[in-house]
Amino acid sequence: MDRPQPSLSQFVLKVHSRCDLACDHCYVYEHADSSWRGRPRAMSERVMEKTAERIAEHARAHRLSAVHVVLHGGEPLLAGPERLRKAAEELYGALDGWCALDLRIHTNGVLLDERFCELFAELGIKVGVSLDGDKASNDRHRRYADGRSSHPQVMRAVDLLNRPRYRPLFAGLLCTIDVENDPLAVYDALIALDAPRIDFLLPHATWDVPPPRPGGSATPYADWLDAVYQRWDGAGRPVPVRTFDSVLRTLRGESSLTESLGLAPADLVVIETDGTFEQADSLKTAYDGAPVTGMDVMANSLDEVLEHPGMLARQQGVEQLSDQCRACPVVTSCGGGLYAHRYRTGHGFDNPSVFCADLLELITNIRTREASAPARPAGSLSPEESAELDELATGFGSAETVGRLADAQLEVNWDLLAAVHERAPRGDKVAAAAWELLTELDRDAPDVLDAVVAHPYTRPWALRIVEGRAPATITTGLAELAAAGALRAGHGATVDVPTRDGVLRLPGMGAVTLAHEATHAEVTAGAEGFTVRAAGRTLRIGWDEGADGLTPQWHPVRRAELPGWTVALEDTDPLRDSHQWPVAKRLSAGEAKMWAADLTEAWSLITRELPAFAPGVAVGLRAITPLHSPDGSDVSAASREAFGAVGAARPASSDLLALLIIHEFQHVKLGAVLDNHDLYDPADSRTYYAPWRNDPRPLAGLIQGTYAHIAVTDFWRVRRLTAAGQAARTAEAQFARWRRQTSEAVGVLAGSGVLTPLGERFVAGMASTVHGWSSEPVSAEALSEAGRAAERHRAGWHARNSIN
Repeated sequence: MDRPQPSLSQFVLKVHSRCDLACDHCYVYEHADSSWRGRPRAMSERVMEKTAERIAEHARAHRLSAVHVVLHGGEPLLAGPERLRKAAEELYGALDGWCALDLRIHTNGVLLDERFCELFAELGIKVGVSLDGDKASNDRHRRYADGRSSHPQVMRAVDLLNRPRYRPLFAGLLCTIDVENDPLAVYDALIALDAPRIDFLLPHATWDVPPPRPGGSATPYADWLDAVYQRWDGAGRPVPVRTFDSVLRTLRGESSLTESLGLAPADLVVIETDGTFEQADSLKTAYDGAPVTGMDVMANSLDEVLEHPGMLARQQGVEQLSDQCRACPVVTSCGGGLYAHRYRTGHGFDNPSVFCADLLELITNIRTREASAPARPAGSLSPEESAELDELATGFGSAETVGRLADAQLEVNWDLLAAVHERAPRGDKVAAAAWELLTELDRDAPDVLDAVVAHPYTRPWALRIVEGRAPATITTGLAELAAAGALRAGHGATVDVPTRDGVLRLPGMGAVTLAHEATHAEVTAGAEGFTVRAAGRTLRIGWDEGADGLTPQWHPVRRAELPGWTVALEDTDPLRDSHQWPVAKRLSAGEAKMWAADLTEAWSLITRELPAFAPGVAVGLRAITPLHSPDGSDVSAASREAFGAVGAARPASSDLLALLIIHEFQHVKLGAVLDNHDLYDPADSRTYYAPWRNDPRPLAGLIQGTYAHIAVTDFWRVRRLTAAGQAARTAEAQFARWRRQTSEAVGVLAGSGVLTPLGERFVAGMASTVHGWSSEPVSAEALSEAGRAAERHRAGWHARNSIN
């Protein structure tokens, strides 16, 4: 089956080809490739212009919503501020109006100063810094040519990036592993620098030049990383670590965050200082000329680069891996490791990674620890639970805290699934076979099955059955989950699945429309895809077949793959109608692309301007369900029963979409909190004044609204500082309004008299956040208008509700 047209979305621009350090583990200058010697020191303006033109050309042709560009070297700061400005302005100018640009620079940090930081702040360039740990660890490799230490200069650079003015520029730290260094000393040194992200890289090596393995261990790199993982995990995962997060994501069936793990197709190309296109830089470690494509920006398009055999080989997923890799139990997480690390003379790249044993050991250890993590304690709160509840009470929530909410919701789904099975009709062979397969998958592929059971619309279906509202769908739902699990795990079983009015539902994957008379479908996974047999017809659907593929009956769930967040556009599931507004029909290809573009921009705004919300959203929000707005107004909703999903009609702007996302995800978080903790007396039947509603609200509705409006207030609080002109004035007025209303609602909650001790503590946390904003200055005009609006609302509310 033909594959969809691939595209490139990540570009490394070598703006300078020399370096001011002489790191002995550098793949550019110290490994097999020596092409740097014949290249210009710096990228010319003409090459910059043509490069920007080529990237924009590719973005338009493939309708990309965003591209990611890293200014690199050598050491890119050697290019100087003016050349870096030129590169950035060319890229922004070429892409303006076509797609978003995520622009970064990766540096050794020794030249970073306020002049560069001011430039990067102006141009929106995030900065990643290479640092191998404490001074002794860093100095093992990262020295000047004369042997001097670079550590003091890098510390100065990190201190600069941690200043409040420049902190938004700080992208993170990158550390190359040396197993001779103490792993905990390295980790502790990096953690102490308060970086927003840390990444650990295996040193570049091949089967021809294998990595050092001192001490006799067969897996020294796994041992080193495992020591760090245990320290990181035991501390509550205080900072994102890309290597560990990628393993955890792929174990859940999500995308990796790095090309060195997972099965995602390669979508990166390098542009050298002379304008030549090359494959990934890491290939320089394989052999001299390994990354060469023979093409350049002046003569060739990026589509031509994609046709290069080396690029094509890295678009094939599991099919391009060696036989040993394809048979490996952790292949979906490992993905064969970094492509360059597979090289062996005479065999090319048709080998497992030279770090194969280490990767297998590391991934297996992480999977085992995740599976055996202790259950949440019953009764009184543990210190960890207490800290998590206090954190959530502020209105925010780290990735770790929201991840534990998600874990608890998964346990709820499993409990409901067991209750559904108990209600299955005796003698129902289809239900019995589905449950048997689910049991088998839970044993052999637990992470894959967890990802299926965690689908947001599992719980609404199960609750309807347990509550006696939809007993006829027991067999259908069990078989659907079993089929989706078998397909995602590559299990060869044929699953008999009852259809829903001729629609085969595959939770989290998509739907297949069959003939109306097709009451059952047989679903079987294969190497190239899966087969559906129903009503005498056979459909063969490729794994990579998209919405516009060769099988029009197949409607896969579309996913937006954003930096650090994978979210589904769920417009296929027949059970998705769990929100208060009607759902939209299946999106057209054009509508889906507009959604993807808006999501890209909205996520960029959230990560840039509302970073306290971003980690929780990335971990906990799995699906956005498009809704239908009858009058075209902005509507959105969250369902207490559908953790991990929010519904929304696509708003007029990506800014509003960002607001809807963080607003509705507040409801999602609080719903999960209320599943775990009693915050108020559920027997209370009174209703209360809500400053944003014309009708009195039960306490459950008031606490939900107040919690959601913390996000609304924070959105406008930040936008008034980042917007300009009338938009800034509007944002200031909105901030003044929502700050007042949310503070007033917190007071109503605190005075309700029906909060539990935990509820009082939770509301006090909300109050602390809102009161912390009370001293932030706004104009007298905005304050006055907020006061007048509040008085009008309260007067109208009292009149409508006959309260004196």
